[in-house]
Amino acid sequence: MTGHHRALRLLRERPDLAGLAAYPFNFDIARDEHVEAVRLASGAGLAAVAGDDTGGTFFVCAGGEVLYAGSEGEAGLIADCVDEALEVLIGLPGWHDYTGLDPHADDAMLSAAAADTEDDLREYYGPDLDADRSTLLAALGLREIPPAQLIRRLHQALLRTEPDFLLLNAHEGCAYMLLDRLPRPPLWQIVLAPGQTDLALLRTDPTRWSEVAGDAARRTTALRAAQYDRRATDLPFLRVLLEHEAQHGATEELRLAAVLVGLHGQDQDHQHLRSLREASFDTHCLLGGFPGTAAELSRWAAEFDESNYGVDPEDQPELAWAELARRQGRTELARTALLRLLDDAGPRDAALLAGLAGELTRLADFAQAARARHLHASLQDDPACRGAALVDLASLQRRAGDVEAAWRSLQQAVVVLDGPPPPPPTDQLALGLDLPEPQLPTLTWRALGLGLSVTEEHFRIAQEATTVGPPAVALAALAAGTALLPDLPRPTEALHQLARETTAMLDGAPSPVPDQPDSAGG
Repeated sequence: MTGHHRALRLLRERPDLAGLAAYPFNFDIARDEHVEAVRLASGAGLAAVAGDDTGGTFFVCAGGEVLYAGSEGEAGLIADCVDEALEVLIGLPGWHDYTGLDPHADDAMLSAAAADTEDDLREYYGPDLDADRSTLLAALGLREIPPAQLIRRLHQALLRTEPDFLLLNAHEGCAYMLLDRLPRPPLWQIVLAPGQTDLALLRTDPTRWSEVAGDAARRTTALRAAQYDRRATDLPFLRVLLEHEAQHGATEELRLAAVLVGLHGQDQDHQHLRSLREASFDTHCLLGGFPGTAAELSRWAAEFDESNYGVDPEDQPELAWAELARRQGRTELARTALLRLLDDAGPRDAALLAGLAGELTRLADFAQAARARHLHASLQDDPACRGAALVDLASLQRRAGDVEAAWRSLQQAVVVLDGPPPPPPTDQLALGLDLPEPQLPTLTWRALGLGLSVTEEHFRIAQEATTVGPPAVALAALAAGTALLPDLPRPTEALHQLARETTAMLDGAPSPVPDQPDSAGG
């Protein structure tokens, strides 16, 4: 390595320097394997380069940044490059003790904390700590930086751990906890900040109204900012935001804009909102209970506001802010918030888990979406709801590349949806039982839209298994999907076409080779 990784190259070339870095400065290049497989949530590259005597590991990220992961499931960014990381580790051998220090403390307090820690280290290591530090820094071409400055630099790096350097267990997908206890702004504050900037722009420069209103993400965020910072003079540009949002159908933002405009209680706005409401069935439902007269407009808007919106951003669920972050294009910020919510979800969070599955799907993070949907499905008592959740789980697992798990989930979905077999018929007259007349048969899931989805997923899994294997799954999924087709009352032409394409794919695929007996075993 070159540039900012020069010191690491020297450690690999000089065993004497590597030994000094390992003890007492706890950067051991021989410990370059972590206790478990890990990956960054973003999918960016990650390489272990050293470890310490607690089981922690130092990773170099794709951009050169250094991430530390402890053996107890905590992780944090500690520097922008290996050279800067070594300046911290050698300059602050007790650096773990400083991750929770008050970031607003003055230099004297930070220096005193470092001195106390190093006094304890000298009792164990001996009086040569300072000399060895100077020797190692000089040999590696690194700077000797005052402790207070190093602590501040460490804090700055730690605060940048999320969202771009969120570490996950590679097998389960759970996120590592933050390494530090430094204060951070809440998600709503980060997400709302661009909207607050645009709100100030809307209030001072009418020539920019169309620019903000014409951008979906900026329009949405500005509406949210206006929700929490209301002024009587905002009505003119709120009307512009409403008009632009109305072009996109019955959205949640349309209702918010209608409420913010309606709170002003103007006759012309009542007429306009009524025409918007009658434009479609969806907007009619969206603006439910809309008043017949302008005199009641502000009351309607106030009631809607109180029950749905309010003026405190902290009252909004975290999932709503994660969704807005995604719509702003801040993918890793949204992903981090969603995964933190997923890791904390419990048995009472079925609705939250469904929302998380949807949002992670929109991020195309199908493995994490499948994790959320799997938990959601396990909490469903109603067979129809559980079956539908399992069908979606199968689709997510397939798109995540786990075809065998997808096939198992789809098979389970069909079993759940079919339910237990009916009891055998009995001769009521012969038994002398006064039983009610049998009810007319109800529509089964096959006759509903779910039947189309289940059948389609069979063919999708068969196609994927034809490409990546195993062949047995492809054959079984195709056979089961083909058997379902006659049970569908109105299969679409697209579904028939998918069935033909899948059959053609399997017909053209090489036949699976049967296992051969072991020659040694006869």
